[in-house]
Amino acid sequence: MTVPRQSVHVDSPTERRNPRTTEIDRMSTLDILRTINSEDQLVPTAVAAALPHLSRAVDMATEALQSGHRVHYVGAGTSGRLATLDAAELTPTYNVPAEWFLVHHAGGPSALREAVEGAEDDESEGAAEMRRDARPGDFVLGLTASGRTPYVLGALAEAHRIGASTALVSNNPDAARAPGVDLVIAVDTGPEAISGSTRMKAGTAQKILLTTFSTAVMVKMGRTYSNLMVSMRATNAKLRGRSLRILREATGSGQQECSAALLAAHGDLKVAMVHLLSGVDVMDAARALAESSGHVRRALGLLGAHAF
Repeated sequence: MTVPRQSVHVDSPTERRNPRTTEIDRMSTLDILRTINSEDQLVPTAVAAALPHLSRAVDMATEALQSGHRVHYVGAGTSGRLATLDAAELTPTYNVPAEWFLVHHAGGPSALREAVEGAEDDESEGAAEMRRDARPGDFVLGLTASGRTPYVLGALAEAHRIGASTALVSNNPDAARAPGVDLVIAVDTGPEAISGSTRMKAGTAQKILLTTFSTAVMVKMGRTYSNLMVSMRATNAKLRGRSLRILREATGSGQQECSAALLAAHGDLKVAMVHLLSGVDVMDAARALAESSGHVRRALGLLGAHAF
């Protein structure tokens, strides 16, 4: 039987006492809130410093998806819950196939609501999940405030051995690079307002990084046109109305013309958009999109059309 390796967080900045909040239990309610808010305002600057490394992760993930592979998120506790949330929102927002983004959370689905004791310390379980689900060419992104969570590091090491590319998001810039980690994205959010409560600044930073990462990947995968969501599927009245508004915004055409285009395109917003912007029929618009991997601007370029 494999004995789980115990995670050690003593030296992580997130575990240290914050000298700015030592009197927090003596403060008024408003001052407690102001103090926490002051700490939260440090997060965007810490994230900004990590963007060059995050950019490399976006390119690694995009390359994996473009070549028919997948992206995996691996986390425990707050990190795993945030990863689960980010992946869950990509399908309704960008209509991505469910298999594009897979989430591995220490302790499994039950740990999303309640802590599963010892799950994050089980290095072998993280490795086992990668042996089951990861493939050569995939991209695996681990998230851990301490930079040392055994479940996450075990998964990254095994994924790397299998032939996946790997990156680690950490809130501990002092953590040594673990075996099997191709890229470290360190976000120095410092000590928490409440020592060790990594659902605070560390969690906020990881939430920002995840949404920034996945949104950038979606843009590079052609799931947007300009800053518009054009890959969504209109499955109800609200979304059909949104599709119509997006089409009018993108093309400058009137409501009746856009409604007719969506009908001709069987509700496919991208096809309707390329049809209206280029003047070709919907079949040629669909063909151009297929040849350009679903990128509206590239499809318009193939057709010699002007993109707004």
